[in-house]
Amino acid sequence: MSTHPTDHFDQRDPLLVIGIELRTSNDEAGRTIPDHWRRFSQQQVPASVPQRLGEDVIAVYTHFEHEGIDNGGRYSLVIGCPVHGRPEVPPGMVSVRVAPSRRVRFPVEKGRPDLVGAAWQRVWQRDDLRKTYLADYERYGPDGGIELCIGVEPGDAF
Repeated sequence: MSTHPTDHFDQRDPLLVIGIELRTSNDEAGRTIPDHWRRFSQQQVPASVPQRLGEDVIAVYTHFEHEGIDNGGRYSLVIGCPVHGRPEVPPGMVSVRVAPSRRVRFPVEKGRPDLVGAAWQRVWQRDDLRKTYLADYERYGPDGGIELCIGVEPGDAF
C-alpha cells in the first residue's frame, strides 16, 4: 500500500458524529483501542444513534492533549456515526464536531481493518505533511471501504 495519499480535499461542511468515547494515548492504544471497538460492536452503537446519515462508521481522533502541535499525550477516540441536525445525544454517548478543513485521504485496503494501524504508522512518518492535530478520522463504508482523513494546514500541496 502506498504511503502517499490518493487525493486532498476541502471538507467544506462540519462533520457531526455521535458515538462512544475513549480517552487514551499512543502508549496505550494497542490495548485500549481494540477493546473500544469491541464495546462499539457489543453495544450495537449504530442502532442507538439518532438521525444517522447513511451507513458509514466514523472513528474520530480529537481533543489532543497537545492540540495543534502533535499526537503525543492523551486524546479522545469517538467511534460512532455521522448525523444530521443536532439530535439529542443518547445516554453513555458523546457528540463530536469535526470542523471544515483541508484534508488528505489515505486509503486502506478494502475490507482490511487489520491494516489501519499500519496505515497510521505511515501517516505519522510523513513529515512532509503539516498535520493540524485537531481532528482526524477513519471512515468505514458499508461496502468495506476504509480511508483515513487527515487534517492538514491550508497551504499544503501534494
